[in-house]
Amino acid sequence: MTSDEILDLAKDTIFTQSNSIKGLADLLTTDFSEVVHQIYNSKGRVIITGIGKSAIIANKIVATLNSTGTPAIFMHAADAIHGDLGSILKDDVVICISKSGNTPEIKVLVPLIKNFKNTLIAITGNVDSYLGKQANYVLNSYVNKEACPNNLAPTTSTTAQLVMGDALAVSLLKMRGFSSKDFAKYHPGGALGKTLYLKVSDITINNMKPKVSPNANIKEVIVVISENRLGATAVLENDKIIGIITDGDIRRMLSTNDNFTHLTAKDIMSENPKTIANSALAVKALEVLEQNDISQVLVEDEGVYAGVVHLHDLIKEGIL
Repeated sequence: MTSDEILDLAKDTIFTQSNSIKGLADLLTTDFSEVVHQIYNSKGRVIITGIGKSAIIANKIVATLNSTGTPAIFMHAADAIHGDLGSILKDDVVICISKSGNTPEIKVLVPLIKNFKNTLIAITGNVDSYLGKQANYVLNSYVNKEACPNNLAPTTSTTAQLVMGDALAVSLLKMRGFSSKDFAKYHPGGALGKTLYLKVSDITINNMKPKVSPNANIKEVIVVISENRLGATAVLENDKIIGIITDGDIRRMLSTNDNFTHLTAKDIMSENPKTIANSALAVKALEVLEQNDISQVLVEDEGVYAGVVHLHDLIKEGIL
């Protein structure tokens, strides 16, 4: 295949899937809202089961629900009939995912679940299937064709199942009033977690707090900036921030003055510098830097100078 043919095939795959996903909105019925209420009001967990590629999708939906405040566990359909049915408790809601709804494992599993009297929800592309007819509620994930050229490999159908699961998770998230703070509780690790809980104070506590007086000579300013390695220093008067001097300010001063012995910090500082509260999230500091095209921002703690946050600090923490 030529490069153009490969690109054309990739585009066809994307267009085929995107068009099918758009069609899901027209397949939604009141069953969807009933399912959301069933799960929301349940005292148990959501058990999600499937086989083959549907089992993989079930795993992902479980992960999404757990991370957004809805307790869920995965149960493989094949393992269920060999002992894992014991994981289903009386208050649990069971979601069974199957494109055809007629696989042998599903036909064996469904009656067993119904014997437990648990609410059974089907995510299937065939509402007239065995699963579709036995379920208490049906979420129609029908697609008219797979993206696979042979219309065989689960591609569009599994995408549709995943989207239906995401729609459930988002609806439940909204009903629970699940906030970014709640999200942070479940995602404390990695860059994602840090954007939700890392504060400016967590950075400044490890940084030096460079400062000079307005009357400091240029040599003193250069020494302070160099020693603290933050590329800037605050200029304080009566313990209040009145300006900032960056290494860029020093370079500009040197390029325009052959003799700078008479200059002081007040002569070259930038007045009214951007500041951020020590209690603010670190990601807010990044916003300040990006919006103002600067590399450092001064930090205040209830009006008192508390240090400097440099762009490099945020990169090191994985915020950027």
